[in-house]
Amino acid sequence: MLRGKTILVVIPARGGSKGIKLKNIYPLAGKPLLAYTAEVVRQLDIIDRAVVSTDHEEIAHVARSNGLDVPFYRPESLSGDQIGDIDVLTHALEEMERQDQCTYDVIVMLQPTSPMRTAEQVRKTIETLLTERYDAVWTVSPTDSKAHPLKQLVIANNHLEYYDPAGSQIIARQQLQPVYHRNGVAYAVTRTCLLEKHSIKGDRTGAVIIDEPVANIDTEFDIRFAEFLLKR
Repeated sequence: MLRGKTILVVIPARGGSKGIKLKNIYPLAGKPLLAYTAEVVRQLDIIDRAVVSTDHEEIAHVARSNGLDVPFYRPESLSGDQIGDIDVLTHALEEMERQDQCTYDVIVMLQPTSPMRTAEQVRKTIETLLTERYDAVWTVSPTDSKAHPLKQLVIANNHLEYYDPAGSQIIARQQLQPVYHRNGVAYAVTRTCLLEKHSIKGDRTGAVIIDEPVANIDTEFDIRFAEFLLKR
């Protein structure tokens, strides 16, 4: 609990990942990805409950072996690769409120695919949500200027064009407004935003900017990058 608000952490870990088989328990530097999230959860004394939402017995076993709670299995209707975070978090929240006979004010999503996260980053995300009274707070990373939207190109009818015509006016990177991208470290959202607005973003969304390198596991290259960061 923080500032009188109860906090539920949901760790989504379905078994049907296609890029990397059973990605959420992939062995990274000798430990399954889920273990890194478990270590962070153990350091967060402000949370009231942390649960894993999975549809896979092996993932559930690994989660429990690392001290995480798996009090339910995700239904088949929420197990496909086209299922969004909103549905998964809503199911987890409603199921845990039913089991625990209580109301959770804040839902925090910690995806196992972000092994570089720290407890301090998660705590700051939750504190920002409550202090600033946002609907939600996401962690983000600065996007390299080479990947800025105004520098992106498309090929249409065999012709190379700017994705945004305004890109043709960019001469120096100093002209570019800084942009950011999700890094998967943490998402915090209020119960009202999730259940009533059916969103993990809402109308008022804050950001916690993480400047240091972050690995967000989706491909084999991401695995190699994460291993490099861990060794460093």
